[in-house]
Amino acid sequence: MNLFPLLQPDLVLGGSVMDLTPEILTRYQIDGLVLDVDDTIVPIGSSLAEPEVILWIEQTRQHVPVWLVTNNPNQIRIGAIAASLSLPYFLSAAKPSRKKLRQAVTAMSMEPARVAMVGDRVFTDVLAGNRMGMFTILIEPMVGAESILNFSLIRRIEFAIARLLGVSFAIKK
Repeated sequence: MNLFPLLQPDLVLGGSVMDLTPEILTRYQIDGLVLDVDDTIVPIGSSLAEPEVILWIEQTRQHVPVWLVTNNPNQIRIGAIAASLSLPYFLSAAKPSRKKLRQAVTAMSMEPARVAMVGDRVFTDVLAGNRMGMFTILIEPMVGAESILNFSLIRRIEFAIARLLGVSFAIKK
């Protein structure tokens, strides 16, 4: 029994954001994407997206509009990442707050249920997206070598708490 359904992602991808295909978007009737930044499209601390992420964004943008919404307040770094991907963005989102998600969904002129919030964290990305009424997708993080140990501990604790609350992390594609 899920004691806290707002923590339950609609889809657990079981891979990185690049495993999110146009077929998956079509299957779940997703017309827009809001992506987290740190550890979702770039490892925390990275200043630019890898070429394969840039290619994935270019291909995905042919199917749906894409926005970045991050809790990170670093205008220079997030602005550079967004510029390298040619994507609009909001920073300092304070997720699980819905404010910046609402602004991104409004800018896309879509119903929240047709927009997916994609991220690697349950207590920020999934919770914020579910509070907004969006389709939520939990992905595996893109973690850099310098932060793998710290991130792994935080993620294990977060998942343990969510599981105690009844959240399932069964992988679906």
